[in-house]
Amino acid sequence: MHLENITVILLLLAVVTALAEITDRVKIPYPVLLVLAGIAISLIPDLPSVEMNPEVMFLIFLPPALYSAAWTTSWPEFKANIRSISLLAVGCVLFTTTVVAAIAHYAIPGFGWPESFVLGAIISPPDAVAATAATVGLKVPKRLITILEGESLVNDATGLIAMRYAIAATASGTFIFWLAGINFVYVAAGGILIGWAVGWLFYWIHKMTPDNPTTDTTMTFIAPYVAYVIAEAKHIHVSGVLAVVTCGLFLSQRSSQIFKHGARMQAWATWDTVIFILNGLIFVLIGLQLPHILFNISQHSFGTLLWYGAVVSLATILSRIIWVYPGAYLPRLLSRRIREREPRPPARNVFIVAWSGMRGVVSLAAALALPIAFSDGTMFPNRDLIIFLTFAVIFSTLVFQGMTLPVLIKRLGVQPDISSKEVEDKARYAMAAALIEHIEENFSLGVDETILNRIKLKYELRIQRLNQEEGSGKLTDDQIKNFLEMQRALINQERVFLDEMRKKGELSDEVLRKIERELDLEESRLMLELEEGD
Repeated sequence: MHLENITVILLLLAVVTALAEITDRVKIPYPVLLVLAGIAISLIPDLPSVEMNPEVMFLIFLPPALYSAAWTTSWPEFKANIRSISLLAVGCVLFTTTVVAAIAHYAIPGFGWPESFVLGAIISPPDAVAATAATVGLKVPKRLITILEGESLVNDATGLIAMRYAIAATASGTFIFWLAGINFVYVAAGGILIGWAVGWLFYWIHKMTPDNPTTDTTMTFIAPYVAYVIAEAKHIHVSGVLAVVTCGLFLSQRSSQIFKHGARMQAWATWDTVIFILNGLIFVLIGLQLPHILFNISQHSFGTLLWYGAVVSLATILSRIIWVYPGAYLPRLLSRRIREREPRPPARNVFIVAWSGMRGVVSLAAALALPIAFSDGTMFPNRDLIIFLTFAVIFSTLVFQGMTLPVLIKRLGVQPDISSKEVEDKARYAMAAALIEHIEENFSLGVDETILNRIKLKYELRIQRLNQEEGSGKLTDDQIKNFLEMQRALINQERVFLDEMRKKGELSDEVLRKIERELDLEESRLMLELEEGD
């Protein structure tokens, strides 16, 4: 890649980043902005066409995207919803792959079965980042979010393994179903095993090395790449996707044992930034490649291409809807145990799951990672058309479904869980009561009474707030919000005073940074409470 191309990419990425500030104000999920930015970039004349090695595409983009999603997934909640997640992550993905392949084969002239299945496998798994971004801030049941995020975490493995066999069938012209089934089990089990082993390795590395936020954060980036590279090695060749996901789940459940607060804060902030950059970068790359892709498929008119994209997108959306309803209700009809253990899911919640199949960066990375040619020199059939159709599906699902999802949630009257707030309050109450007891048992002797009372006051006030009953002095939501916003305003005023002292030379840079960090931490806590109140 030439220096000129790198400069163009960096400039476009800066523009995309600046545009992301707008999405925060108008409440548009940022993946929607990225897909629109990709289209806008493709319309800019005289930009270079940037080609990247397909294997490099996967290696750069896939491990961090999957690892980040795994790190934010709750394993106990994932395990509690494993049936629903599996039906979507495996059953729905394979069903969508088959339906899309059939539609593409019969609707698009010259589109053979092998490349039809490649297309179906690429666009069948919804994206974890897209699902999270589309539902952030929306008041929906926790179980629904768990299912969507859990599905998005595992379905990439199903789709990418299916894509691997479809590419092999395209190269060889043959497909043996029973052999593919055996290989599927080997690839999946091998990926999980390697991910578990790499997770253990990095767990002990973190435990044995001194606490250092910078090196700890660095190792969180090394871990997914190690898991992926080992799993995809030539003589092993199992699922790198499942290896990364397993490693991420393993370490995320032990994060409190291996990270101190400084490392956790730094890692979260760094990962948020890196994932945003990677998402922005891949849509910049597709924007730069779209004109070249359209030129290579110029035998089709633009209207015809839009028709193909609409047909494949509709097949993708309808396949999920068709699958989700039987997947939600048939197991209840067939199993008395399920009926007794789980409440019947409301139809409106099931529809939200069906409508939340947004595709995103993983599908785009998979399409761009398709080989340009096989080892014998034969060009991959319809590669550019597959990339175009993938982008069309991403555009349709992100813009159409992603933008209409908040409206549908409000219109259908989907409500969040009340129990989750009760569980949180109980946990806070129990922690505060236990800490007061611990203070009295361990610090009452040899500690000045004034200091002891000041320490206990924080937790006593927390208990009083949690114990308040309606009508007995409990603050309303608006009052609590005003209280928190007043504290935030005072923190901002502290910063003004701090800046004035800095300008007068009344404090050193070291003291300035220390006090600024304390104010940042306090404001982060206030912002979290304000977000929870919303």
